[in-house]
Order: sequence, then C-alpha cells, then structure tokens
Amino acid sequence: MPFPDPPTPASLMLTKLDYDTSHSPARSPLPLAEKTAPITGSSRSIGAAIPVRPAAEGANVVIDYANGAEAADEVVAATKSKGTGAVKPIQADVSSVAGTKLLVEKALEAFHSIDILVLNTAIMNLDLLENIDEADYSRHFDTNVKGSLFLTQVASPCLRAGRYRANTSRVLSKDLSKRQISANTISPGPVDTPTFRNGKTEQQVNLFASVHPSGRTGRPEDISHGIGFLAGPNSVWVSSQNIRVNRVSRFHRHR
Repeated sequence: MPFPDPPTPASLMLTKLDYDTSHSPARSPLPLAEKTAPITGSSRSIGAAIPVRPAAEGANVVIDYANGAEAADEVVAATKSKGTGAVKPIQADVSSVAGTKLLVEKALEAFHSIDILVLNTAIMNLDLLENIDEADYSRHFDTNVKGSLFLTQVASPCLRAGRYRANTSRVLSKDLSKRQISANTISPGPVDTPTFRNGKTEQQVNLFASVHPSGRTGRPEDISHGIGFLAGPNSVWVSSQNIRVNRVSRFHRHR
C-alpha cells in the first residue's frame, strides 16, 4: 500500500532574476551579493534554517516573525555567523493584509529593494473533523493561503523593473508570467521539527525514519538548500514546478 508523506506546508518564493546567463558559467563566489531576501515565518522550524543559505551566498536577509522576538534574535545571530550581508528582524503577522504591507514597507526601509521573497509562514493543526470550528478554519486559511496571495500581490510591484521568478503555484504563474515571472513550489517530505513531532510518539517519529530509504527524516537545512538553488542564477530555466525536496520519501512498503 502507499506510504504517503505526512502533510507538510510548502515554501513559496518570489525572486527577481537579473543574472546574465549569456556568457561564461563562472559565477561570483557570492551570487546573491547585494540582494535582499525577506523570509516569512523564519523564527522557528524549517523557517529558521532557510536564512542561512542566502546569507552564506551574500544576501541581506529579513527575518520575519509574528511573535517570539527571542527566537527571532537567535536566528538573526545564527544567520549573521554564516553570512556577509546584513540581517534584520521584522515583526509582521503576514496572515493579514496589513501585516503583508508592513513587512514590505519595513524591508524597503531597511534595504531599499526586495530581490528574493520566501513565503514560508504556515500552520498545521491536526485534528478530527468534528473538532474543527470556523475560527480554526479561518486561522489556517488566512495563514496558509490568504497571506501568501496578498504578500505576492504587495511585493510584486517592487520587482517589476527586472525579470523575476515567483515560487508560488501554477495558478499564480499564469498571471505572473505576463510580467516575466516563473512559478515554482518547494514541498518538503517529513522533516524533523517541533511541528512534525506534534501529536506523535517517539515510536511514530522513528517509524518515519526507519521506512525512509536514507534511514532518517529530513532536516530543516535539507530544505534550505533547495530554496537556495531556486534563489540563485542556476535555476533560471525552472518554472511552474512543484519541487519535492524529500530524498525519495514516497514509496511503497511491503506488507
């Protein structure tokens, strides 16, 4: 029988593409130098690992968080230790339209441009159907859907001066392609984070590792490498894809 991945929120991204790919494949040792990368939901879980990759490649990074300033400060410190650009925490709840506007406004105040936008904010409350109420549904929809849609809407005018890519969905890509935007999504498999462990026993967590071909679940940094690739100059011909960063975690188990 199929042994599917557990539901894991996908990471979405906007990236301005102004790389010149018409000459030698040789690249700057810092391909994201002077670029700015706000990353939503980057104070915890997978999001906390994402900033390290663009920072290591020279980008200025914005650590967005809705609450928990102490956790955000820890991510800022870890990111600064790996990169050469500036790192700035910004508190903005991007589940609301006002929060998306605040994030873009503060990022532009700090760095004057937005070149890479990782839409990573997501929540996942696993509950029985009879326990779900309207408030719970609205919270999930606002965080996982509405926020990404309106942040894409608010941020895209900042990128109109050049070619850029959106890691959102195929639906958005049809509209954004009119402005030279390609669209992709990163979908992780099981990743060992507090969100993944929520509601599971240690035995259940170990089961996911034991049936995986690599003998382990994913780590947050595994996902950040995929996002780093899509933010860089070598991904200019990748468009409208759902990229599964999961080390072949979907397979059939034998009974």
